Formats: sequence, structure tokens, C-alpha cells
Amino acid sequence: MPHIRVMLDYFHPWPNSAGLYVARARRWYAEGGLDVELVVQDPGRGDTLEYLARGEVDFGIFPPNRLLARRAEHGQPLIAVSAINHRGLEAIQTTTSTGITRPRELSGRRIAYNPTPRGRALVRHLVAADGGDPDAVISVDAGSRELTVDDIAAGEADATFGNYWSWDALRGDLPEEQRVTWPVDEIGAPRYHSYLLGTNETLLDQHPSLVRDFLAVTARGYAAAAQEPDATLELLEQVIPYFPRPLIARSLALIAPTWTDVDGRWGVIDEGRMGPYAHWLAENGAIPDDRDWARSFTNGLLDVAT
Repeated sequence: MPHIRVMLDYFHPWPNSAGLYVARARRWYAEGGLDVELVVQDPGRGDTLEYLARGEVDFGIFPPNRLLARRAEHGQPLIAVSAINHRGLEAIQTTTSTGITRPRELSGRRIAYNPTPRGRALVRHLVAADGGDPDAVISVDAGSRELTVDDIAAGEADATFGNYWSWDALRGDLPEEQRVTWPVDEIGAPRYHSYLLGTNETLLDQHPSLVRDFLAVTARGYAAAAQEPDATLELLEQVIPYFPRPLIARSLALIAPTWTDVDGRWGVIDEGRMGPYAHWLAENGAIPDDRDWARSFTNGLLDVAT
């Protein structure tokens, strides 16, 4: 039974990884002849794609922009083999106390985020899309911190960008009626998959049946996680016990619909998202070029039946 290491998308498990945990807990991987270990990254050793590039994990979950950048900048033979999310998960968040009621009103206000080239470009895009002046936005470098609404209420910033509307934006003690949350795909962001699942091209070339088997079981796990939220919640509480049950339950309810496309299929990477998004990233200086986008992924090993 081959031992397979799968690296998750964040510093700790959260409900977006539920399908993997369900498939493992129900021994579906084992029944398929796979010994699956789920791991998280050590930021001191890099992100998931760096682990994949070094061959330290077999599969990993990562954002498409990072995959495109690594292929363009370093020629790394990394490839996406399925989609995890069919929506952008990021949001702009503020509070009613700031008086900000729409994105263009961020002009002249402090917005906290990790000011990567992509982050800066997306903030500017969203403000401009609503008729605001992106040059007037005051950027607050939050680094890897994910500020909550409580931090906004305490005066650290007037708004945040990058928090997930299905996870980080749910945290904090501020009452719901005092929160303002705008998912980026509802305020003019380009369409994109927030996370893809991928591997190294060498593994794909040498062991396509292993990749196919892994994807088939993973798809089954995600379907069960969405269809059986109570059992999934109980399982998630075992792997992220330091978060409150209501937070995990609400996050699971929000994130599960993003796991399938409009036709109810798990995993299918949408060319209509990847191509235009790659072009937008290149046009805004977030990746060197978009010439390799069509070779950065494959749907060839998926069972795409609904």
C-alpha cells in the first residue's frame, strides 16, 4: 500500500479539507490501496507548492495564482489535477461603525491585507470597479495576520481584504449586525478557483493510475462531507478541536456548495476561469506572463459524472 502525503491549504485544517478527512476516516483510501497522511505546512519551509517541488509531499492544495507564478518564473513541473473550490473565497470586511457602505468608499481609508502584487492589484481592481479611486486607498501591511472584525473595531484598520467569508470573516466577538462582509466575486473580482489540488508532473507521468484512484476516492469523500454535515462536523471537531463548534458548523455550511460546479461535478477545473484569470494576473503584474496557463492543469484523470 503506497504511502501518500497530502498537504492542506492552510496552517491548520479547516472545513475546506473535510472531504479528505471523511475519505480517510471511512477507510475509503485504504480500501483503494492508499495509505494517506494529511499534513500542514511549516511556513519556515515554504508553502505547499515548495513542498511539492522538493518532492516532500505527493499532492497539495494551493491557489492557482501561485501555481501559475511558479511555472512561469521557475519552470517548475507542477500541475493541478482537480479544483477544490469553484468560487473566490476572499472578502473585504469592515464594520458598520466605520461608515463604509460600499467598496468605493475605501478611498482614503485604511485597508489591512498582505500587500503581495496580486493582493494590491485585487484591492485596486475592486475599488475601481465600484467607481472609487484606488490610488487613495491607504494600505496597512498585515503580513500573514488575518485581522478580525474585532481588530477593525479596535481601530487597527478601517477594513480588511483577504479574509475568507467562509472562515476568517466568521471569527471575532462583534455582533453579526455590526459586520459588513463582501465576497470578492460579488463586487467585481475576476472569476477564479480559490484552491486547486495538484501534484508533480513526474508522479502524474509515472503513476497515472495512482493519481486517478486518489482523485476518485477524494471526490467520494467531498460528496459525503457535503451530504452528511452532522457526521462531518463531528469528524472535524476531532482534527480542529480548538475552534468552537458553531464556527466549524457555519463554515462547513458555507464552504460545501463551493466544492462542485454548476453541473454538480466535483473537481473539474474550468478553462473559462483559468484563462481569463491568468491573463488578469499577468496584466496586473502578479505573474510574469500567462503563456503557460493551459498546460498548468488537466481534467484528464477525473471521473466527471454528476
